[in-house]
Amino acid sequence: MNIKDLFRRMRKSKLFMIGMFSIIFIVIICFASPLFVKFDPLKVNLAMRLTPPEFSNGHIFGTDAVGRDVFSRLLEGGKTSIIIAFVVVLVTTIFGLIVGLFAGYYSGIADVILMRISDIMAALPSLLLAICVVAVLGGSVTNLIIVLSVTSWVVVARVVRSATLSIRNTEYICATKVMGMPDIKIIFSEVLPNVFSPVIITATQAFGGMILTEAAMSYLGLGIPAPNPSWGNMISDGREYIAKAPWVVIVPGIALMLTVLAVNFLGDGLNDILNPKNKD
Repeated sequence: MNIKDLFRRMRKSKLFMIGMFSIIFIVIICFASPLFVKFDPLKVNLAMRLTPPEFSNGHIFGTDAVGRDVFSRLLEGGKTSIIIAFVVVLVTTIFGLIVGLFAGYYSGIADVILMRISDIMAALPSLLLAICVVAVLGGSVTNLIIVLSVTSWVVVARVVRSATLSIRNTEYICATKVMGMPDIKIIFSEVLPNVFSPVIITATQAFGGMILTEAAMSYLGLGIPAPNPSWGNMISDGREYIAKAPWVVIVPGIALMLTVLAVNFLGDGLNDILNPKNKD
């Protein structure tokens, strides 16, 4: 597929366009928040606690139980969630890509060892393992990234291994071997470009899952440490006041839902665009 056909498919995919523009909007508004948000997301103001949403006082999404502005905390929490999800997906994609390439290309004992390790990791409930490790090490952004990365590379490795196995004995790969090209060069110059499409699709779809996992752990008090905002801990902090101040739960809940939905749209759109089996 050439660049012209790729952009044509992108324009024709409604899911991709909706997801892409939604993600761009969310990223811009979260990371540019210091330019237009006038309230400190960490500043406590007990005189304004549980203030309902009002445009007149600037608290457009109201305040929480200790008077912190929900809108500013929402954007700051979104920025943190996006950074964590991006770093985790990047790390797991690179590691899973390397493992899958070598396991699929060399097969034999290398494949057996690497895949048995991945079987062990896949057999462990990733969220439960992450909760146990963070409970021992303590909640922090660094620990959260490490734990989620360790428990999430298996899917990418399996996808890459499967794609590599399907092309390792094709004529053009065999031709490069006959020409004397080193294995490492064959893997990264010939095999890698042919497995890149499923990797991109898998990584994009995993991004939404990482945001949900981070929110779940923060909800349980094992993610982003207080008082730093996260959509998960905002929902957790507000559940006690949901009857008299529902905005403290509804606002971050809707933000989380829309972000994950946008990422899923983007992933489904990329699958339609990059999958060679799909016809225009």
